[in-house]
Amino acid sequence: MKIGIIGGGAAGLAAAFEILRQGHQAVVYERAPFLGGQASTFLIEGTPLERGYHHLFTSDTDMIWLINELGLGSKLTWIPSKAGLFYNNRIWDFTTPLDLLRFGPISLLDRFRLGLTSLYLQRVKDWRQFETATAAEWLPSRVGQRAYQALWEPLLRGKFGQHYQEVGMTWFWGKMALRFASRGKRMVREYLGYPMGSFGEVFDTLGEKIVQMGGAVNIGSGVQRIRFEDDRATGLEIGLSGQETHVEPFDAIIATVPSNVFPRLVPPIPTDYLNKLTGTTYLAAVLVVLTLDQPLSSIYWLNVADRDIPFVGVIEQTNFLDPSHYGGKHVIYLANYLGKDSPLFHLGHQELLETYRPHLQKLNPKFHDSWIIQSHYHREEAAQPVIGKGYSNRIPAHQTPFRGVYLANTTQIFPEDRGTNYSVRLGRKVARLVLQDHGIAISGELPPSVIENSITSAMTW
Repeated sequence: MKIGIIGGGAAGLAAAFEILRQGHQAVVYERAPFLGGQASTFLIEGTPLERGYHHLFTSDTDMIWLINELGLGSKLTWIPSKAGLFYNNRIWDFTTPLDLLRFGPISLLDRFRLGLTSLYLQRVKDWRQFETATAAEWLPSRVGQRAYQALWEPLLRGKFGQHYQEVGMTWFWGKMALRFASRGKRMVREYLGYPMGSFGEVFDTLGEKIVQMGGAVNIGSGVQRIRFEDDRATGLEIGLSGQETHVEPFDAIIATVPSNVFPRLVPPIPTDYLNKLTGTTYLAAVLVVLTLDQPLSSIYWLNVADRDIPFVGVIEQTNFLDPSHYGGKHVIYLANYLGKDSPLFHLGHQELLETYRPHLQKLNPKFHDSWIIQSHYHREEAAQPVIGKGYSNRIPAHQTPFRGVYLANTTQIFPEDRGTNYSVRLGRKVARLVLQDHGIAISGELPPSVIENSITSAMTW
């Protein structure tokens, strides 16, 4: 078979790799002039840095498998995590379980309830019991309103912005299960992984591997539409806007585009499937990346609970990797997840920086504007789908209503969350599904997932 793949991010490249491993042809088309999507990089002091912050958990078996397959395993380094929470005008450490006991803003009883609830969520194996509740409903009932507002509400706000009250408890359970798995059996400390050389190198190497195996990877090459004959996909209309297009024939198509983009590629979609595509809200990841001549804090991952501060997370890359990797400079991401109805979404780079800058002194009273050496701006429009309650009944199937056309995107990663690990798994799974649907036997198995109770039937049929 010859399969065309729309999108050169983690899912699209992993799908192409799996198709070639199974002995068939794959061609990838990526509109951007680079591969890797949100894991793509730009240069800071001559060193590649991800446009959006990235790391691995020890439970990310699919990315670990891929890195080893590409011969990059020796570059994967495991580093102790340094996490914190900015609450009540100070930074609280949240790196080890003992840090919860030291969290003074809530009572000892509330801290005890938080710990017991976390252990309970760790031990639950069947996520379906949480499908009828939102996290904003379930969590306060277990830990109390004050503890919820101090700790977990800020984490939900940090991920989903103004939509945080819509998030299903199943999503939250999945997040907790994966984080606990990354701590190991003793639950003492979390270790995070990073491929020295960057995630961009991983996906660039994967692109090169695809070509070496006989496939093709085309960057700066947009897909205008999927071509059909007798209701079956026959090829792709290739060409960026304003350029002359040409048609490439294929036996099947895998589209790794967001759900709100997919309707532009195909004829009118049946109502039931279209409702599942349009029923998911996407938030944009909006990032201001600063290089400083001094550290802002000692924390790598700082969640910001103070609602007066207009960003929700500060990820200080040089508290993860040593500043020597970036010419001795200190690198931080100021992170937000924003809907199009947020005024911050519509601000340009300099306007957003001017909005953020006065608040950095709240995190570190010694901060001065003169610390800023450079500033960069990145925005990913469809970064985070909002996963509500009862979501398993609303997931669009990978097999679309169009014969020979398959969809693979972050709205279909459930109960796990989006990320390079699950995108790699998703791409490989859909590639295998395409071949199986065409009567082709599959060799080998996917590595086991940390979350065992998958919803394969709901996602693929």
